[in-house]
Amino acid sequence: MRLYGSLTSPYVRKARILIREKNLPCEFVVADAWAADSPIPALNPLGKVPVLVLDNNEVLFDSPVIVEYLDSLQAPALLAAAGGERWDVLRWEALADGVLDAVVTRLLESRRPAAQQSADNLRRQEEKIARSLEYIARRLGNGPWLVADRFTPADLVVAVALEYTDFRYPHDWRGRHPRLGQWLAGVSARPSFIETRPPGMEKK
Repeated sequence: MRLYGSLTSPYVRKARILIREKNLPCEFVVADAWAADSPIPALNPLGKVPVLVLDNNEVLFDSPVIVEYLDSLQAPALLAAAGGERWDVLRWEALADGVLDAVVTRLLESRRPAAQQSADNLRRQEEKIARSLEYIARRLGNGPWLVADRFTPADLVVAVALEYTDFRYPHDWRGRHPRLGQWLAGVSARPSFIETRPPGMEKK
């Protein structure tokens, strides 16, 4: 298998973490989706990363599909096949992806020329992020995991979203949610997180 993506994309990082968690044989190909000679549009018509090319040359995208496929390759699966636990995990995944989308949207807006930036859009994205962190903090238990008694894709994607928030939208959310900061410190100490940390990401 070959995984295509950038070193800084949090969506790509989700797949890279799972590959390391499961010790799956997979080549990582660094590719810029925006480059003129990028291989990404030929693999994914949406022109987005990550892209996973299977051994039979079939192609999978986007990150939720890739993460679930990779999880299925080696037992035990981190995502339950059915039942309430599965839906709990998928809800956390949807929330975490929404946080990532808001952080990315805010980042792109902030990189526009100052005169063209939309203060309303910046505020809207920041409100989404704040509400989401409040939601996570309220539902965080006393244990190390979000669902059940083990590491699941819920922990993976929420931790990636929080670390990416630190990377691209640094602000003192830990002051408001100290227990959430402690939880993140535990998950992000896993080797799979340390080994996939993007260049330039400061550990908080």
